[in-house]
Amino acid sequence: MSGVVRFSVSLEPDLLERFDQLCKQEKLATRSEAVRQLIREKLTDHEWASDATDATATLTIVYDHHRSTLMEKLLEVQHRHAEMVVSSMHVHLDHDHCLEVIVLRGQASRLQQMAAELKGLKGIHQGHLVLARASQEQHALIHSHSQTHSH
Repeated sequence: MSGVVRFSVSLEPDLLERFDQLCKQEKLATRSEAVRQLIREKLTDHEWASDATDATATLTIVYDHHRSTLMEKLLEVQHRHAEMVVSSMHVHLDHDHCLEVIVLRGQASRLQQMAAELKGLKGIHQGHLVLARASQEQHALIHSHSQTHSH
């Protein structure tokens, strides 16, 4: 890893013990990797709260597909916000329930509004919006590799 900066952190022994237990449970390779992940998560939360303009998220919903008109309403909301919907995947869980994962991209507040609209429909059992934001700088860095691909 190039450009790594080392710094020290002072912790109470019991806090370090709990942190090490978490690292072991989560199967994190090192304390450093755990700290990097925590920092990334906190920065992502901050970007979400500050209404990032270029946010990417997934919305996972579980619903009863027998609910009258629910499928039509789900599709109608997604089509109405087509500029934010990147992709979706539909999974049949059992005879009565489906899971849908919708990848979204746009302004954070608009993604949250769309997710709330979908999660609020009758027949939705669960709904979870997870932000995975990449700034323009990170996006350019990710795509600077030599492989050719399209969006």
